[in-house]
Amino acid sequence: MHTLLHVDSSPLYGQSVSRELTSAFVAEWKSAHPEGTVVYRDLSATSIPPLNADWLGAAFTPSEARTPQQEQLLACSDSLIAELEQAKEYVIGVPMHNYSVPSVMKLWIDQITRVGKTFSHAGGTQKGLLHGKKATFIIATGSIHDRRTESPSFNFVETYLEALFDFLGLTDMAFITVIGTGVLNHGQDRNAFLAPHLQAVKAQAQVSSHMKA
Repeated sequence: MHTLLHVDSSPLYGQSVSRELTSAFVAEWKSAHPEGTVVYRDLSATSIPPLNADWLGAAFTPSEARTPQQEQLLACSDSLIAELEQAKEYVIGVPMHNYSVPSVMKLWIDQITRVGKTFSHAGGTQKGLLHGKKATFIIATGSIHDRRTESPSFNFVETYLEALFDFLGLTDMAFITVIGTGVLNHGQDRNAFLAPHLQAVKAQAQVSSHMKA
């Protein structure tokens, strides 16, 4: 059965552009996969602990040698990684915070980037272990910073996520970036502003619908 992992990270909820667009993607995806399963992960509503020395010690201890306390330390990581492994496709909403990803997303990334689970050092070479997955990243920026503008260096979101998920083994990634959402705070009509972006999201979801389950 085809499974989609839907991840949101914006703290704005009803005002969030990235959440509205990921929801539109999911609705289109469900229409194309009526028997499919959507797994939802709201990072802003998830308590994700930061990494510490004990966590790192547990992660680098062979599974057969871990103590019950170490297993407990890795429980959150195990659960988040299981969601990635279960799904064939991801749609991930990411607002730009201070030119990078939100802090809750960085906590998530630290928990899912784990040796022996999502990447390996077998033979002395780093290798991603999340194979055969497709990811669509829907990014929203308050100001105008993307690869097509005069100040792309301020946008670390796309380049970071692309590098990170490439490291984890993904080769099929799409990015839809909505720039300049700050105008919505100054009287810009939301429906008019979002209309072309909703079309782009729906078109990407339709492309995804042709993937084999």
